[in-house]
Amino acid sequence: MQIDLQKIVSAGCNVIGYIDNNAAQTVVLSAHYDHLGMGISGSLHRGEQAIHNGADDNASGTAAIIELARLLINSDLKNNNYMFCAFSGEELGLLGSNYFVKNPTIMLDKLNYNINLDMVGRLKADEPVLLVNGVGTSPQWMPAMNDIHSLKIKTTESGVAPSDNTSFYLNGVPAIHMFSGSHSDYHKPSDDEALINYPGEVVIIQYIFDLIKNLNDDGKLTFSKTNDANSDNAPRFKVTLGVVPDYAYEGEGMRIDGITDGRPAAKAGLQKGDIVIQIGEEKVYDMTSYMKALSKFKKGETTIVKVKRGETLIDSNLTF
Repeated sequence: MQIDLQKIVSAGCNVIGYIDNNAAQTVVLSAHYDHLGMGISGSLHRGEQAIHNGADDNASGTAAIIELARLLINSDLKNNNYMFCAFSGEELGLLGSNYFVKNPTIMLDKLNYNINLDMVGRLKADEPVLLVNGVGTSPQWMPAMNDIHSLKIKTTESGVAPSDNTSFYLNGVPAIHMFSGSHSDYHKPSDDEALINYPGEVVIIQYIFDLIKNLNDDGKLTFSKTNDANSDNAPRFKVTLGVVPDYAYEGEGMRIDGITDGRPAAKAGLQKGDIVIQIGEEKVYDMTSYMKALSKFKKGETTIVKVKRGETLIDSNLTF
C-alpha cells in the first residue's frame, strides 16, 4: 500500500492598530478574533454541523479592544503608546500571538505590559465578578486594581493560561487575561449575540480603562515569574466529570455552571448549580482540590460524588 501525504498550509492574519504617543514604551491590548467556523477541533457541540459564531469567544473581546482604542485616542493618557492586536489562530494553539512575539513589530523590551481580553461578554448579572488571570506577572497589578471599585474581581497568579496573554508572559512581558466567566455555551453554536450582557461588557471596558489610567504614571512594569499551573507539582488527571466549572464562585466546593450530555456528571444526574463537595474520599474545597480529586481516578472506575443542591446534600453514583 502506498500513501501520499499532502501538507495543507493556510495563512492567517493578525490585525494591528497603533496609537503613537512618542512614549518610551508600548502597552499591548489584545483579543483573538478567530473562532471554530462550522466546528473545527475544539467544538463541544454534539449533533448536526452548525456555524459557531463565537459571540462571547471572542467577538466580545475584539469589540472591547476597538472601544478601548476609541477611548484611549481621545484621552490624555500619553505616557505609553498603545498597540491593539487582534490575533488569529488562537483556537488552534495561540498561533497568532506566538507568531507576533517571535516576529514583533516593536522590540519586546519596549513593551510595557499586555492586557488580553478573551470572553468578556457574559458578566453575570446576579454575581458580577471579573476574573483576572496572571496578576503574579508583575507586583504592580494588584495595587492598581485595588484602587478601582466598579467591579468585584477574582484573581489568579499564574502567567500561563489558555489564551494569548501566555505568549507575552513566556517572553518576559507582564500580562493578564480578563475573563467574565465560563458558561454552558462555550465552543457551541449557542454562543450567540442574543446572550451577550452588553451593559456588563461596558462596565468591564471602563474597568480596563481605569486600570490603564492608574498605571499611566508607573513607568515600565516590573516583570515577575509565577508558579505556573502546568508545573510538575500540578495534579494530572485522565478523567473528567464533563462539566463547566463556575470559576467566579468563591464559596466552598466547585459549583457547576454547565453540563455536557452523555458525560459522567450528566449520567449521574448532576445539574447546573450543584456544588461538588466530595468525590470518593477526596473533599472538594476549591478548583485545586477538585482537580486533585479527579487525579485519583482512572477511566471506568466508579465512585460516589457528593453535591450540595440548594440546602440538600445528594450522593450520586458516578462512573468515569
